[in-house]
Amino acid sequence: MREVETLIIGAGPAGLTAAYTLAKAGRSVTVVERDPVYVGGISRTVVYKGYRFDIGGHRFFSKSAEIEALWTELLGDELLQRPRSSRIYYNGKLFDYPLRAMDALVKLGPIEATRCVLSYARARIAPFRPAKNFEEWVVNNFGRRLFEIFFKTYTEKVWGMDCKEISADWAAQRIKGLNLYQAIVSSLGIKPGGKDELIKTLIDSFRYPRLGPGEMWERARDRLIGLGGRVLQGHTIDAVAQDDAGRWQVAVAGPDGMIEMIAARHLVSSGAMTDLVSLLGARVPALVRTAANALRYRDFLIVGLIARGEERFADNWVYIHDPGVKVGRIQNFKSWSPAMVPDPTTACYGLEYFCFEGDGLWSKPDAELIELASREIACLGLARAEDIIDGTVIRQKKAYPVYDEGYASRVATIRDGLTARFQNLHLVGRNGMHKYNNQDHAMMTGLLTARNIVAGRPTWDVWAVNQDAEYHEAGEAGAETLDERLVPRSVA
Repeated sequence: MREVETLIIGAGPAGLTAAYTLAKAGRSVTVVERDPVYVGGISRTVVYKGYRFDIGGHRFFSKSAEIEALWTELLGDELLQRPRSSRIYYNGKLFDYPLRAMDALVKLGPIEATRCVLSYARARIAPFRPAKNFEEWVVNNFGRRLFEIFFKTYTEKVWGMDCKEISADWAAQRIKGLNLYQAIVSSLGIKPGGKDELIKTLIDSFRYPRLGPGEMWERARDRLIGLGGRVLQGHTIDAVAQDDAGRWQVAVAGPDGMIEMIAARHLVSSGAMTDLVSLLGARVPALVRTAANALRYRDFLIVGLIARGEERFADNWVYIHDPGVKVGRIQNFKSWSPAMVPDPTTACYGLEYFCFEGDGLWSKPDAELIELASREIACLGLARAEDIIDGTVIRQKKAYPVYDEGYASRVATIRDGLTARFQNLHLVGRNGMHKYNNQDHAMMTGLLTARNIVAGRPTWDVWAVNQDAEYHEAGEAGAETLDERLVPRSVA
């Protein structure tokens, strides 16, 4: 049996950040990753015939100077400074996003613009108090007409939920500090309310790895190995147990089916909570297993299309607010980084479709999905069908943890049940904690977990990350803050 201080499940941002931090502190660590080719999880970069695909789109921007410094440490000059450019496709036109009121009202035309302004005035006179769901929050801040035009269709595509079932706090966070008045003021180049602080939604530039986000995690993996750590790709966890001394015994299955036994003092899991509880089996209380079985995830797939000629739009991505097509968002990979597209005489797009694993869209053959994507991008006027020369499909399971009714109590049941039953078990990352973390938030959970392991005690409250509050050290406020990226949760 091989011995290691810490074994980490998953080589995504949280897992690799924890592993790299531990290795730099001189600690022994092994990472087990099921993907035989890529690291980075949803932040990986998939390569097809030299074309590079960002799974979901990743802007490298953080309020944490420590995370920004870690990115610089890993990639240095490979990090490009890129302009942010996002727009909304509606009714055959492209509108600025974040929504800039003057742009929107001009492009909608005088009649529709008047309807929008009157709708906003009506909402200000008689707002929903309190706003109980996403729809009511947006109507309060933009008016019902703008809600129907710019928010309803896309949001319901992404989450497969009616906007009335989505809580208001998600809107308040994702569209933080912005209403129609502030949007108009921002459109005129004036900072809303005279604040010096830039509204989070309006950040206009970000850093980005030259070869896509996966380059960051490939570098982290290589640095980790250089420090003596192990990364077992193409391996899966076959079984886990804990002996009387609290030491983990983990059976790791290799791609050839051979089993390696690894003993570890600490087990860090960035894999889905449901998978971890399943691995632990009968050793966890029935209540915990029931809670884990009730957790839900939203999956999605990307159809990558390669086209002749220059791209038809320069945005990082375009949000598709057209109910006549299934696509929810379209990425332009050359806009992220020119190096993502090896042939400058071509363009490369990623059409994102949000779905549940096993449904009709998820199960379609690749050829049908490529045909669907080619037809829809042409229908939208963002590329010509005759210019599409190749395509590929990338499926992503468990992309987004669903915040449905009762999810929070289920997560608490799992967390408390596992903590009470097992010593030295640490949950990190988006799926490991069932939190819709940004990449930097996921990294911070890994970083703080590594610090707790090095300290030999829970100095940092990892669960406080991504709570739109200060980190807590020994019960006192820390120096850094991060805003939470909230997601839909059903309203009870």
